[in-house]
Amino acid sequence: MLDYARILPIPNPDSVRFWEGCKKEILLIQQCENCGKYRYEPRAVCPYCLSSSVRWAESDGKGKVYSFVIYRYAPAPKWTDEVPYVVALIELKDCSVRMVSNIINCAPEEVKIGMDVVACFEKATEEITLVKFRPLLLEKN
Repeated sequence: MLDYARILPIPNPDSVRFWEGCKKEILLIQQCENCGKYRYEPRAVCPYCLSSSVRWAESDGKGKVYSFVIYRYAPAPKWTDEVPYVVALIELKDCSVRMVSNIINCAPEEVKIGMDVVACFEKATEEITLVKFRPLLLEKN
């Protein structure tokens, strides 16, 4: 069993498919079967047309930093080893939804609005795998 000391999300009936996808390292986003719009966070009813018909679409996880903040002070003692860290609003390119997550694998000072990022996954416990984002580095030929 993994020892994850911080608060973790609790899946509910609307989000359980999302968390199952994360466990398999697949980013799933809800799409309304009635109006076709994507939505995040998962919910039972479409906020655009009020339909309860939903399908789950796989996202490639590529996005851009829409906004961010650097936490330099721990909000609680369990976070002391994590500071500084970045909490960002990421806009996914393939579905235009925005997600709040962490930017990892780079110095906080390197994060910029408009920066290209891609989803990656962090296994927190046997049940919960978190979505985080890392810089998308273009490979040079």
